[in-house]
Amino acid sequence: MDINELDNAYALPVDDRIQVLNHCDTFAILNRWGNIHPKGRQIQGLYNRDTRFINCLILLLNDQQLDLLSSTITEENDILSTDLCNLSFTLPDGTVLPHGSIHIRRSQFVKDDGFHEKIEVENFLDYAVELFLSLQFKGDFADIFEVRGLHRERKGKLLAIHANGNNYIEIPYLGLDRVQRKAIVHFSTAFDQFNEDYRASFPIQLAAKQTRFLDYAIHFEEADRTSKPVQTYKRAKALLAPNLQEKNAYFPIVETSNEQFTHWIHRSRADLVSLMADTPHGRYPYAGVPWYNTAFGRDGIITALQTLWLAPDLAKDVLLFLSAYQATTADAAADAEPGKILHETRNGEMVALNEVPFKRYYGTIDATPLYILLAGEYYQRTADTETIKQIWPNICAALEWIDTYGDQDGDGFVEYHHKAENGLTNQGWKDSYDSISYANGNLAKPPIALCEVQGYVYTAKLHAAKLAKLLGDKPLAERLETESKQLRKAFNEAFWNDGINSFVLALDGDKKPCNVKSSNAGQVLFTGIAYPHRAAKLVKTLMRPELFCGWGIRTLATDEARYNPMSYHNGSVWPHDVSLIAEGFAQYGFIKEAAQLTTGLFDASLFIPLQRLPELFCGFDRRKGEGPTAYPVACSPQAWSVSSVFLLLKALLRIRIVPSQKSIYFDNPYLPTYLDWIRIKDLSVDSLKVNLEILRNKDKNHVSVKWDNQPKDWKLILVK
Repeated sequence: MDINELDNAYALPVDDRIQVLNHCDTFAILNRWGNIHPKGRQIQGLYNRDTRFINCLILLLNDQQLDLLSSTITEENDILSTDLCNLSFTLPDGTVLPHGSIHIRRSQFVKDDGFHEKIEVENFLDYAVELFLSLQFKGDFADIFEVRGLHRERKGKLLAIHANGNNYIEIPYLGLDRVQRKAIVHFSTAFDQFNEDYRASFPIQLAAKQTRFLDYAIHFEEADRTSKPVQTYKRAKALLAPNLQEKNAYFPIVETSNEQFTHWIHRSRADLVSLMADTPHGRYPYAGVPWYNTAFGRDGIITALQTLWLAPDLAKDVLLFLSAYQATTADAAADAEPGKILHETRNGEMVALNEVPFKRYYGTIDATPLYILLAGEYYQRTADTETIKQIWPNICAALEWIDTYGDQDGDGFVEYHHKAENGLTNQGWKDSYDSISYANGNLAKPPIALCEVQGYVYTAKLHAAKLAKLLGDKPLAERLETESKQLRKAFNEAFWNDGINSFVLALDGDKKPCNVKSSNAGQVLFTGIAYPHRAAKLVKTLMRPELFCGWGIRTLATDEARYNPMSYHNGSVWPHDVSLIAEGFAQYGFIKEAAQLTTGLFDASLFIPLQRLPELFCGFDRRKGEGPTAYPVACSPQAWSVSSVFLLLKALLRIRIVPSQKSIYFDNPYLPTYLDWIRIKDLSVDSLKVNLEILRNKDKNHVSVKWDNQPKDWKLILVK
């Protein structure tokens, strides 16, 4: 399978009943029993740094399967708690063990480079029993791209699994990259035997009503990196809470009058926190589990933009991380050029062998202008001059990349044409190979200039001009202001199509327009590049049934040749895309339409397990009494999907926090009828924390705002 096809045609189905745990570079995909079954080509497993170390983990009682009672991820998103009981079976002495007489509780979590589990076994009989638990372990050390469906002609060698004493099992693998990877299992209790089926067995003697405990840890090691100290279950669990508290401190508390909406907010925050990985440059939101559990430039930037008004420190971390990874040289094999911002970074055997080009890959056309855009928005939100000074050379390098490499033919528009042999063909956010087409369905000829990318460049240059003024470079500021005005004029002339009442999807290599109605045009509004009279026409187009399915805006309209509601980018609905469009609607004054999009995604969340909006779902029309149709291999949690609710709230509230003016603006805010009030506690303004309450007046149908701890010299301004 070609690497480009992976982004819209994953080979492997995801069981919607799986449970996901994740922390930094490690994640676990388990079934509801807390097991990992190696059936067929499933994705269940324990993964670390883009390698599936463990593909089999099965708990048995006296060699018998267990009956499932319940399986729940805790509200903080850190522990999988599973309740099981025995099926009826006969003990060696002839005693029949009644069904449901032995309760087994599994508590599992991942932290850093380890997986931890505690097993509690409780006897509810009025007599003693002698039982034995067994845990079966196997590893396949499949690269994440193998799990996704890429075929490899050759693989490394699985080495012999062996026990060292009665508390330690080692599962090793030697890769073709000559790196030895190991999964090492440490038990708190000595096992009785370890047999040829790779089962460790533990005798359990239970008096009447007695409970016994067993815990173990699996640590993932690679020979070419320093291993972290082995932690027990108890010690690792003790460290979970402070780690969560540190990450949660990035966010204020947001509550509403609607319990379901509040739960959506809290679940989204917990999911985002679970994806925030510790790096030498701060915390970075990894894109999503399972396929994208790593740093992606575009995803991290958009997640930071979605949450900026609430969590500016996350945006700062994202900027510092991406500045550190900015390309400094040209490398066609990585689609890299000086000043370009990272697309993704990967680990694993296939990356090490250059079977895939993603160790540090730069094949994205939009991350670079979005990086500048985020820097400008971050300064407006925080007035943090020191950080801007620190990354100003990176911003200048990014601007140089836009003009030198991004605009390949000097026409003022930024376009892409991939250079890496195995790189991505399409390099906008819709990066599947078939996502950019003409009205007749034929694929567009590169180099391709996407409509939303021109908007990103426009806003990036406006922000860079303001930052240049701040730092005393008046000539650069004036040049950037002039270029942004010229780009806006040229864009509205070249990309608008009266026939479809929309900006076209893209211009091809011959400047021929792709006259296709798509959600990309909606993101144009988010950037502010559209003339107001065209924005009004576009909003009507986007809210027509061809694009608005009831849950959100489809990526492609139903009357387009390539429309398929079950496709990855040609008719599906992406929550992050909808949130950006809603923010664009609100910026142009279409607040009620923004509220319709908010309501659509909120309603969708009520049908989705945990109210966790996935990466995408199918774009079928909304049907009464039914939820959206799932896209089977969507990532969940996905950072920019779970962060969508925060940008939707910003769109409704029309809030701007301006430290340079010591003011918080609410520009004609709007609350739908299911939200009587919104309360925000500990919102950061300068070095202070404020509490805000936004109220909907049911009689007069307007919104009022107040705070209970107004900082000195600060103003709260409500524009109606």
